[in-house]
Amino acid sequence: MTRLIFLGPPGAGKGTQAITLAEFLKIPHISTGDILRQAIQDQTPLGIKAQSYMDQGELVPDQLVQDLVEERLNQPDTKTGWILDGFPRKVTQAAFLAELLQKIGQGGERVVNLDAPDDVVITRLLGRGRKDDNEEVIRRRLEVYREETAPLIDYYSDRQKLLTVNGNQSQAEVTDALKNLIAA
Repeated sequence: MTRLIFLGPPGAGKGTQAITLAEFLKIPHISTGDILRQAIQDQTPLGIKAQSYMDQGELVPDQLVQDLVEERLNQPDTKTGWILDGFPRKVTQAAFLAELLQKIGQGGERVVNLDAPDDVVITRLLGRGRKDDNEEVIRRRLEVYREETAPLIDYYSDRQKLLTVNGNQSQAEVTDALKNLIAA
């Protein structure tokens, strides 16, 4: 039973690796961004609520994101395992997730920190060519990530759940490292 939480700075390759690994393991890749978009598209009660925040240019509140994650982890396809990408982003969310997993009998999760140096992720993100990806914006996103996620790394490290993978390798090398880690 593989239950993985992916952490890592923007541009470290979390999404790409999570999708590849989920296909390899035949388990769902759960991205909070995807859950949110799907709930809005399906006009679920939570999706309608989330849309109202987004329409006003506000962030979707933690409680609403947590409710969406809980709803998703209670779906039948998650019983054999999952990869969670984009959640938790802070320690309060990690504590919520720990309680939720215990409540629904899905403990035993491991946390993969896909680490890559700032200069590498800046180069990668600039290479994507998105209009909102200029160096100043990217550096700010990395700063916010480090401020919010550094405590998460300590949180999971203290609980002996943290595994770190060097994201400053080729995509295939990172995938192989992840497969070896899971097999161990």
